[in-house]
Amino acid sequence: TVLIQGESGTGKELVANAVHAHSRRSGKPFVALNCAAIPEALMESEIFGYDAGAFSGANPRGKKGLMETAHGGTLFLDEIGELPPDLQVKLLRVLQERVFERVGGTEPVKVDIRIVAATNKDLAKMVEEGRFREDLYYRLNVVQIHIPPLRERREDIPLLVSHFIAQIASENGITPKSFTQEAQNYLSGYEWPGNIRQLQNVIERCMVMI
Repeated sequence: TVLIQGESGTGKELVANAVHAHSRRSGKPFVALNCAAIPEALMESEIFGYDAGAFSGANPRGKKGLMETAHGGTLFLDEIGELPPDLQVKLLRVLQERVFERVGGTEPVKVDIRIVAATNKDLAKMVEEGRFREDLYYRLNVVQIHIPPLRERREDIPLLVSHFIAQIASENGITPKSFTQEAQNYLSGYEWPGNIRQLQNVIERCMVMI
């Protein structure tokens, strides 16, 4: 189990993908969920799935959740600090026993998955404040990876700029462009509060507008 911590936009999902790609699970699914992007009422059925007739409007045949979809591979839970308390309990059981029940179901479902979680929040402080379960925190925090913000690793900026230029040119079918030395110096000297995501957006804007 891996816990990735870093500011928003630092590339936590890329690191999670790398963890998966370099593991023995690399040939199996990598399934990602942003816990902050799913309404709380839908999150349980999204993660654990549901049985037929579990609730009004549900698929009459039931539906697999992300846990089962990721079987054999990796489930990446981004913004884990947004996970509601009742689902924290259920996730803890999965980490301890590798088993869960679908919404509306009574039969245990066994899964073989690696959980990789990520957050831009201080989970240890959230535990102290009673906003995150202590036992789940220690279950998640087996291998901790801290990603420093871009302003603390400016030497990476020229490499990232070159990567984004090639990527954006390929995706948009346009000719790669280059930056003047003055522009490169400006990019390397900027604070980048939005980190890598902001840098990528700026490069893309330059590529398509100039």
